[in-house]
Amino acid sequence: MGLFDKAKDLAGQHADKVGEAIDKVADVVDEKTGGKYTEHVGKGAEAAKGFVDGDGEHVVVDGDAAPPTAP
Repeated sequence: MGLFDKAKDLAGQHADKVGEAIDKVADVVDEKTGGKYTEHVGKGAEAAKGFVDGDGEHVVVDGDAAPPTAP
């Protein structure tokens, strides 16, 4: 098992805490950019949380599924 797989497993086991951290980071980024990119920051945060909560293969944001990334 590679480092990425270990990190993914740990993130999945603690998805609630990782989700909270993602929200906090998104809030800081939104604050630092003066709200100029709120929509993009929110979509990115939701995509990141979807990756942690889901199977990591497809992230759905506004109905668009991102293709799986190469290992």
